[in-house]
Amino acid sequence: MGRHRSPREKKVLTYTRDRRNDYGANDKASRRAIRRNKRLPHRANRHHDHQRLTALAGAPDPAIDQVVEVRLRGRRPKTWRKLPDLPLGEHLERRRPA
Repeated sequence: MGRHRSPREKKVLTYTRDRRNDYGANDKASRRAIRRNKRLPHRANRHHDHQRLTALAGAPDPAIDQVVEVRLRGRRPKTWRKLPDLPLGEHLERRRPA
């Protein structure tokens, strides 16, 4: 069983553990935005690959195969990573008037 904490200790833990969205947009907007931001880079990568692979249409040719392979692997795929929210203490510091 955990030990009892004083209200001051609880407040310090709250400021370090709790997180707040500091991006500036509506907090509910991230429900759609995260899904969209994960989806768009994958779509762009598929589009790029499809464009390069259309060069292979027709009779097989080893020379064209090698060129297309180099072009497919020559570009780093697009990615997106979610950034973590700020701890509550930092969020309150930023909002404090100067």
